[in-house]
Amino acid sequence: MGKGEDATSLFSAQFVAFLPAWLVMHLPIAALLTLVPTLVASYSKTFVVPHVDGQDDTPALKAVLANYSSDAQILFQRGVSYNIWTPINFGKLTNVEISVQGNLSYPTSIATIQSIVANTTIYSGFWFDIQGTNVTLKGNTEPQWGWVDGHGQQWWDAMNQTNRPHGWRFKVTNGIIQDMKLWKSVAWNFSLSGAKNVRAFQNTIKCISDSTSFPFNTDGFAVGGTDLVVENNYIYNGDDCVTAGNGATNVLFQNNYCEGGHGLSIGSLGSGGATDYVTNVTFQNVVMKNHLYGARFKSWTGGNGLASNITWRNIVLQHVKFPIYVTQNYWDQGKGPKPNSTSTNSTHLQNILFDNFSGDIDDSGTVEGTCITDPCWYYVPGATGEESVIFDLYPGTATNIVARHINGIRTDKGVPVRVMCDNTTITSDPGFVCQNGPFVATPVGYL
Repeated sequence: MGKGEDATSLFSAQFVAFLPAWLVMHLPIAALLTLVPTLVASYSKTFVVPHVDGQDDTPALKAVLANYSSDAQILFQRGVSYNIWTPINFGKLTNVEISVQGNLSYPTSIATIQSIVANTTIYSGFWFDIQGTNVTLKGNTEPQWGWVDGHGQQWWDAMNQTNRPHGWRFKVTNGIIQDMKLWKSVAWNFSLSGAKNVRAFQNTIKCISDSTSFPFNTDGFAVGGTDLVVENNYIYNGDDCVTAGNGATNVLFQNNYCEGGHGLSIGSLGSGGATDYVTNVTFQNVVMKNHLYGARFKSWTGGNGLASNITWRNIVLQHVKFPIYVTQNYWDQGKGPKPNSTSTNSTHLQNILFDNFSGDIDDSGTVEGTCITDPCWYYVPGATGEESVIFDLYPGTATNIVARHINGIRTDKGVPVRVMCDNTTITSDPGFVCQNGPFVATPVGYL
């Protein structure tokens, strides 16, 4: 799927092709969908962002932002390719639409971006920083227009991870992100951390490498906000398709297509012993293709806090190495071996449900692109590559964690599916026999 192809039609074709009959029947969550904002569709004034060939177009926009910070539309025109060579901090906006009808381009020079990211006086932490109330970020559905080009390929090829730019912060109360198209972002696409009452839908993220180089840290959506709906998006990337971090509350991620990354993730939580909270998060009706993980929970060794009322439901797997993976022993493999922790602290889990998974485990033994150490950072001692579930838990930390209707998971090679689970860490029936051995469903697994 190329940059200029019709993302909407291709998304629909690929998505529907992988759907079993049960997934076509959407499961509405009325309570969450009522949170979707309705924003004003007309504005009293419009600023058409000017463009000059060979020059940075950011200064002209920043010079007038104060005059268009409320009840206004900021328009990047269709048919124009803009040079966004320095970051844009839009400031605090009220009732504003940012309309990306033309194409936007980051600098092509790695050194230029690195020098900017290192300068906190001009870089807020994101290349596009949008905050405020009643804000719409809207793209273009035409195949050739509305693309934001991050020129990430050269970074990936050089394995350069120094002073990389984060993409879009959307820290908005009552907001919409619609029809945006991100192409080869260097790393980190959309952050909704701190946002409230936001709907993100029909967006396209394509961090697809043209070489053997891997698009490290190209996370799709970070949803550490409140009352968020993320749906009907196409996300091809090299890290978490979505990650719900500290503060995520009442989040619905549904009807999305994810390819090439690291799963539908909670966390990581509890870094440095922090006390983190995530509650009421649902991932449902999602296709996961060529992902390292399907459903994933990760908290740091020695962390604190609670993840509660988390559901992964109706997940279709295509060549996924770890369909269901829960660990309370996450650590930075780049800084050395797993720590020998004697801490009794751990981020607790409560009311965790994995429901209705089908598809295949990639048990081919192939090495995923982020594996650049020996042993590989995702290596699990004792695992065979045939596990549908891995629970890596501490005793007394998980309450009511259940996997049901997961017998539709199979291995590519056709060998029996296995699980990894320490029965001294489980206080109730998890839906299968908790053992390091074959997957055997229990009655709870069929409820």
